[in-house]
Amino acid sequence: MSRIIIFTGKGGVGKTSIAAAHAVKAAKEGFKTLIVSTDMAHNLSDIFEKEIKEEPIEIFNNLHALEIDPNHEMERHYGEIAKAFKNMIPKNNEEDAEIFEDIVVFPGIEELFSLIKIKDLYDENIYDLIIVDCAPTGETLSLLKFPELFSWYIEKLFPVGKVAMKVLRPISKVAFKIEMPNDKALNDIEKLYVRLNELQNLLKNREICSIRLVTILEKMVIEESKRNYMYLNLYNFNVDGLYINRIIPEGIDNSFFNEWKVNQNRYLEELEAVFVNIPTYKIKWYEVDINGIGGLERVVCDSLKDKELFKVLKNTQNEIFEKIDDRYRLEVYIPFANKTDFDLFESGTDIIIKIGNFKRNIPIPNTIRNRSIVSAKLENEKLSIIFE
Repeated sequence: MSRIIIFTGKGGVGKTSIAAAHAVKAAKEGFKTLIVSTDMAHNLSDIFEKEIKEEPIEIFNNLHALEIDPNHEMERHYGEIAKAFKNMIPKNNEEDAEIFEDIVVFPGIEELFSLIKIKDLYDENIYDLIIVDCAPTGETLSLLKFPELFSWYIEKLFPVGKVAMKVLRPISKVAFKIEMPNDKALNDIEKLYVRLNELQNLLKNREICSIRLVTILEKMVIEESKRNYMYLNLYNFNVDGLYINRIIPEGIDNSFFNEWKVNQNRYLEELEAVFVNIPTYKIKWYEVDINGIGGLERVVCDSLKDKELFKVLKNTQNEIFEKIDDRYRLEVYIPFANKTDFDLFESGTDIIIKIGNFKRNIPIPNTIRNRSIVSAKLENEKLSIIFE
């Protein structure tokens, strides 16, 4: 079974270098490896010192690289659907048409097709390992949650079956000046919905997909890493590794770095305390930029010697539905969450958990939809919701 490892973290912490070092190590060990960049500011070409485009190219034996062009992928998969959305909105003039041209492109949808491209590559079963170098934290969270969110919108926008659509199409065009999606668009919507569900299952399959955080020893970055970890758990992804980059080597004998090393040691202790259950890897701060195969091999030799590195390092069950006597309980693992930071809502078929600017709709199983929430409590980093 192939593996997918996704690297994320705040911008500028060295995600690309660490992801590329993993790719070099895997290829040298005989794994047929693909490294993929979904960041619009692609860096793979720079780090491998070779031009990389929207189709995989060989870096050396067993290693290929790809910089995804999300606009190219979106045009391939979304053209008919976008046209159907535009036709559903009544327009009075050309100015309206230009405005609606942008409206039908949902925020973040370009990045969604980057993920679909990764799924297509996984389904081709060419590679043993796909390593994904993602955009900075906020964009990565938006990217990973989008398949679930977009599936939800498709369910709400197109709940009517194909037969009913055929009946409604002539009526809606005459009575409301709205053109319902044609058969081709409906087929494309149905295919996209199926693929989004398959994509969700792939990204949340703990035997296949791991997400790994990259951070550095600075207060602001550490706080963002903790929030990132919290949100990834909220969306039920498996985070199985933490990489602490740019640690000043102890052997440096220069008074300029003395205070810096004291601060780094303090932050290192904090990270090791709060991420105590996650495998952690430490990467030193090098005296030169890490570019080219030689530079990446230095990182591998110094910090990535773990023989189990490409396996699932830790498996956390973030979301559990269970029956307790005559009640049901939903338990959601949300590390670092504060009781004052989150809201909980019930919306017919969904439980909505909102933390800061992020929210998640968790579908309620059919067996308990006739039950009410009687309590919700956040304790020991777990949100426990009781249905009665």
